Amino acid sequence: MMPMPAGLQPEILTLKEAANLLRLSERALYDLARGRRLPAAQLGGKWLFPRAALLLWLARQAEAPGLRVAPSPILAGSHDPLLDWAVRQSGCGLALRAGGSLDGLAALADRSALAAAVHVPDPDTGGFNEAAVQSELPGEPLVGIVWAWREQGLILPPGNPRGLAGVQDLAMSGIMVAGRQRRAGSHLLLIHLLTEAGLRLDALRFLPAPAASEDEVAAAVAEGRADAGFGIRAEAALRGLDFVPLVRERFDLVARPRDWFEPPLQALLAFARNDAFQARAKRLGGYDVAATGSVGFLT
Repeated sequence: MMPMPAGLQPEILTLKEAANLLRLSERALYDLARGRRLPAAQLGGKWLFPRAALLLWLARQAEAPGLRVAPSPILAGSHDPLLDWAVRQSGCGLALRAGGSLDGLAALADRSALAAAVHVPDPDTGGFNEAAVQSELPGEPLVGIVWAWREQGLILPPGNPRGLAGVQDLAMSGIMVAGRQRRAGSHLLLIHLLTEAGLRLDALRFLPAPAASEDEVAAAVAEGRADAGFGIRAEAALRGLDFVPLVRERFDLVARPRDWFEPPLQALLAFARNDAFQARAKRLGGYDVAATGSVGFLT
């Protein structure tokens, strides 16, 4: 199992903490704050700085002005039921185009999408998404905002009749697996877990057509076309299926720094801070949204 994430850093920074983060003197940061040239608020005579907004501001300064091309209001990449619901309910105006994490990054690279939804493991570090972003869009300044931590594992028929308990059991004789397309984050994570278990992908027997989304994996199991699938707890719960957790993954939304200030993404993130979003995540199950809206990485 991959390691748990490091402890979260404070979301609100003091003048000293923000100066250390930006590698500036406290006096220089104070002058910038007084001039309203970066995200800051003065409360009770003290300057306070929202960490996520500060990092976005920093990345935005580094973006080459000549590269600015307004992309379509499309959120491409991986499918997630909580994200689907939030896009609809928030009225943010984003169109969803599910096709897998790496396809989302390809759409971000050619500027046919405003942002990409990704959950790609990095076997070398045990982390998520940053290595894939650097590989697919080398040298480009990008910001990964945490959408949620999710439970990934085995989606199984009610009662788990075959008694499957781990990824190695997918290679048992007679087990038909609902798989994902080659460029999906879930497929890449399954390959990683199989490798850790000493198994090759071809040791498993898959349905002829890969599932294009998380809900299609659960549907294949619910309809009896597959004995098991690899996916998220939320989709298993929606269909009353059994679930065996195997790993906790980080699901990020990735965009260019400047685009995070566009109304569609701002509206989506604002919606993710309300009580209805928290309640929906809890009801779906398998989500940890404590870090939602925080900066996961900068490239």
